[in-house]
Amino acid sequence: MPGNFMYTSESVTEGHPDKVCDQISDAVLDEVLRQDTHGRVACECLVTVGLVIVGGEITTTGYVDIPKLVRNLVKDIGYTDPKYGFSYNSCAILNAIGSQSPDIAQGVDIGGAGDQGLMTGYACRETRELMPMPIMLAHKLTRRLASARKEKTLPYLGPDGKSQVTVEYRDGQPVRVDTVVLSSQHTEEILDSSGRKITDDARDEIIEKVIKPVIPENMIDSKTVYHVNPTGKFVIGGPQSDTGMTGRKIIVDTYGGMATHGGGAFSGKDPTKVDRSASYMARYIAKNVVAAGLADKCTIQIAYAIGIAEPVSLMLFTSRTNKIDESRIEEIIRKNFDLTPRGIIKSLDLLRPVYSETAVYGHFGRTEPEFSWERVNKVKDLQKDA
Repeated sequence: MPGNFMYTSESVTEGHPDKVCDQISDAVLDEVLRQDTHGRVACECLVTVGLVIVGGEITTTGYVDIPKLVRNLVKDIGYTDPKYGFSYNSCAILNAIGSQSPDIAQGVDIGGAGDQGLMTGYACRETRELMPMPIMLAHKLTRRLASARKEKTLPYLGPDGKSQVTVEYRDGQPVRVDTVVLSSQHTEEILDSSGRKITDDARDEIIEKVIKPVIPENMIDSKTVYHVNPTGKFVIGGPQSDTGMTGRKIIVDTYGGMATHGGGAFSGKDPTKVDRSASYMARYIAKNVVAAGLADKCTIQIAYAIGIAEPVSLMLFTSRTNKIDESRIEEIIRKNFDLTPRGIIKSLDLLRPVYSETAVYGHFGRTEPEFSWERVNKVKDLQKDA
């Protein structure tokens, strides 16, 4: 996007109800893959006051103890006390999992895509992770919130929380952070005498210990605005205050809205589902194209038909930042990347139980070794062919 504008992205912590569901769905997937790399998983979850429902379609030779898995995960997230209105040892758990349709299996078993759909990958030079700056800052803020809670730097924080960052762009480049919104569940001990809002001291402490260590100093000025728990207080949070579902944070999971989205969620889906695996491959391609210097921005779209191995289309868009012809870049991509579902799974090593790590703080822009699609190991090949 050229010109001058403001752009906003958000992130949420692992205690957010939707992210609780994403983590449960991916924990089920990981447990299946530990026992059966050929298992098929499409796991959905819903949480509400005192209740977790786990459903979907799973076909596997393994066994997953759903209640045990859910309780352990909810405990790890931090819902360990009834004061949060949702607790690992008291919530009810309903297992509504069935088996995958054989009509789908007959197309997937021969190497075809698990569904039709379109998937997008994106990369740009705004950050060292080759990601848009607003979403990277938003993720770093929610990570910082979580660590401040777990390490008891700010012991009054609860598991639920959200961040939002507005970045000002000039001539298409990020130049300053205009607004930071940070909302975190907390105990009543930091409320003022009215009981309607947190104290000024608590607000200042959150700014100093969470926001300022994350936002680069050169991106902050006297006009930067901080909204900390802007409703005043956030005592009731998590599933007690809001129903959560798997797959409702697809923009948080990807590029913060800076790139298009095919629409399919990731969590709870094994890699034969191209909603997930082809999105990872599209990011892998886009990141390597940018890292190789073929373009400063790159959007990749791949589309599939159910049961068919080869994609029905591949689209490349570089926002006029390409250094060589886009048609030539597309030729180089087709030469260096196998876009069939089996090829994607093999090249990105996707039959590993690594998906729980992806369920919070974004699927892209990560440095952990599990994130094979974040490697830039194709750079030399792309440069040679260019």
